[in-house]
Amino acid sequence: MFTESQLSQIRSHFPSLSRQQSGSTVVYFDGPAGSQVPKRVADRISSAMIHHSANRSGKFATSREVDQLMAEAHAAGADFFGVADPKEIVFGANMTTMTLHFSRSLSQLWQPGDEIVVTRLDHDANVTPWVLAARDRQVTVRYAEVNLLDCTLNEQHFAAQLNSKTKLVAFTCASNSIGSKTAIKSMVQQAQQVGAMTYLDATHYAPHERIAVQDWGADFVACSAYKFYGPHIGMVWGQKKWLEQIRPYKLRPSPDAYPASWMTGTQNHPCIAGVTEAIDYIADLGRTICGNSNLSRSAALDAAYMSIRQHEQALIWQLLDGLQQIPGIKVYGITDRSRNAFRVPTLAFTAEGFTSAELAQQLGEQGIYAWHGNYYALQLSEQLGMEPAGMLRLGMMHYNTPSEVQRCLETIATIVKR
Repeated sequence: MFTESQLSQIRSHFPSLSRQQSGSTVVYFDGPAGSQVPKRVADRISSAMIHHSANRSGKFATSREVDQLMAEAHAAGADFFGVADPKEIVFGANMTTMTLHFSRSLSQLWQPGDEIVVTRLDHDANVTPWVLAARDRQVTVRYAEVNLLDCTLNEQHFAAQLNSKTKLVAFTCASNSIGSKTAIKSMVQQAQQVGAMTYLDATHYAPHERIAVQDWGADFVACSAYKFYGPHIGMVWGQKKWLEQIRPYKLRPSPDAYPASWMTGTQNHPCIAGVTEAIDYIADLGRTICGNSNLSRSAALDAAYMSIRQHEQALIWQLLDGLQQIPGIKVYGITDRSRNAFRVPTLAFTAEGFTSAELAQQLGEQGIYAWHGNYYALQLSEQLGMEPAGMLRLGMMHYNTPSEVQRCLETIATIVKR
């Protein structure tokens, strides 16, 4: 866990963390919906907008500067995903828009009678794009079910959905609702055994764990930068062979070579510069922790994520243990500390006598920010019988503190008792 000095230094990068409400500092436990942003990220975006406002491939200075900005972003993205080739990184508006785009393009490989597999643990951004594409191609959709007792993916049921007709498997790396992780490498290998392509949603995994696509062996991995201290930009890593072989839906004059061929329209260059800065912020955290300013970005990211996980896991178990002591609270997902390795620091719960919106409202009035509803994890919410009220979600980020967790627990206990 970070020391008080380290945590104070971390928090100093985030101006929003000093926000006051009714005389108290605001507590941001809404991180699963989007993190707070370091000042350096906002400064980088502002600088790019002011000093490098141009389109690409022009014969003048600011255009060349934007070309360089984009090259730096692709290189940073490659380090972030754990790959060597910056050209395998595709940028876009957000993960949802990009997945809709990729589903339309990848489905060109499907034929009537083929099958795809999605899961009931996923955010809908990694479900409906594939379901819609399957409908258009007359392809069967199979759903991998969830173990409702602990809200983990039912791995046996997942395996049973795979067969020689399976063309694509889409699944999350970690639930954005209740924090359960999936058996990423094993599931990719099972899909490969039947010749299926894999598309992974790492959006909720990316702020908490080191992405390692080469180890996973997937075909595509997607995420959004605003979950890990950056702006609202989507990112997809794709295997070179697919980015080369598959012709995406694109305009005739736009480049035919990847990754530009997959990046539709004029990109948001300033915010993509902000993605580079967000990745560099995490890397600099790793260098500071190690006391080695010469660490490569990749090695620095390794170090940062190791410390981030230790800190966030300490917080989530403090929160879990405390919630389970409050009468009327029901926590969904993994609550057994011995299974710590199978969850990220996000949880969802209900309080007897309150809807999730009512509880979020009362917490918000006390300066504790949290999300209610289903957070687009619609399949899981439906399976749990929680629609339409949903659950109250709390998520830890590396800038959160033990005192914030304690304040949240005391506030929830007061609300429920009242």
